[in-house]
Amino acid sequence: MSRWRCATCCAVSYKAQRLGHTLAKSFGLIQDSVKHPPATLGRPELKAQVIHFLNKPMPKNVPNRTSRALLDVEDDSLIPVIRDPKRANDESEAVFYFPGCGSERLFSQVGLATQAMLWHAGATTVLPPGYLCCGYPQTSSGDEDKGQAITTANRVLFHRVANTLNYLDIKTVVVSCGTCMDQLLKYEFGKIFPGCRLVDIHEWLMEKGIKLDGASGTQYMYHEPCHTPMKHHSGIKVANALMGQRVDLNDRCCGESGTLAVSRPDVSTQIRFRKQQEIEAGTAALRVPTGTQSAGAGDATVKILTSCPSCLQGLSRYENDADISADYIVVEMARAILGPDWMQNYLRAANSGGIERVLL
Repeated sequence: MSRWRCATCCAVSYKAQRLGHTLAKSFGLIQDSVKHPPATLGRPELKAQVIHFLNKPMPKNVPNRTSRALLDVEDDSLIPVIRDPKRANDESEAVFYFPGCGSERLFSQVGLATQAMLWHAGATTVLPPGYLCCGYPQTSSGDEDKGQAITTANRVLFHRVANTLNYLDIKTVVVSCGTCMDQLLKYEFGKIFPGCRLVDIHEWLMEKGIKLDGASGTQYMYHEPCHTPMKHHSGIKVANALMGQRVDLNDRCCGESGTLAVSRPDVSTQIRFRKQQEIEAGTAALRVPTGTQSAGAGDATVKILTSCPSCLQGLSRYENDADISADYIVVEMARAILGPDWMQNYLRAANSGGIERVLL
């Protein structure tokens, strides 16, 4: 089975879970667990676990192909080098982008938005050869040996990439996922790409002065991931700077927490109960007209932004109950700066002479 099908499997699984949610809701099985989450006294019975698992729907409209499949760069013997041929020159900044599983396979729009904004900024973007996991899931689940083996193999591979592309002088490694950031901090990238730094895409965009002038008609909140990828500035500071308008911090864990929502949906339900209260309070505050908001703020669309794929999944599950939509900061920026057809335009441009495939 080709690797892009994992995205299709997720889309199918999400659809099945949403169908289960709809059926369970129609029979009145899940409402009470959402409004009055029971206390956890040991592991619940299977029936209770299923009810907890179904009580909030999984995201809809998930891409059914990975970013690599859409760019035709799945071959792990080739290093994709992506740049705008009309703007590329010897002065262009070279950036190594590690998308990770969440931004590349699950929510591929995040990986593509990151690439599109790097393209927009005139950077030369280097992707790892083939699909790679950073090793964090294995390490965090207790399989330290497996996580270390993945880390070592990746570091060896990246040294090969650095030797092959030594003419690019890569000084920045960009990520779009906090768990990837936490694991990649152990990679010692300064020894792979001498003098380089590791930075989140949103902090990179802020440093470049790329931001919105303020999105009329939309109010924003920012959900800080438990594993924040932003290590140089606070996430809420970055969110306010990039969106060009007031962005409120929405506190508390989203409840997804990696695999917690699957392994212990009962605990996740309790976390979501409190998070939903925070979301509803934050939304109400943004929709109340004040001296700094427009008269129509009460009818404004409210979005909650984040910078973590797992959090994006978790926050998307509040859309029905809390009347809110969730998205990534970089995706919202791509939509506002590059237009509603940003993804199709980027794919068309990149696939029309913007990708160099270097043999590893």
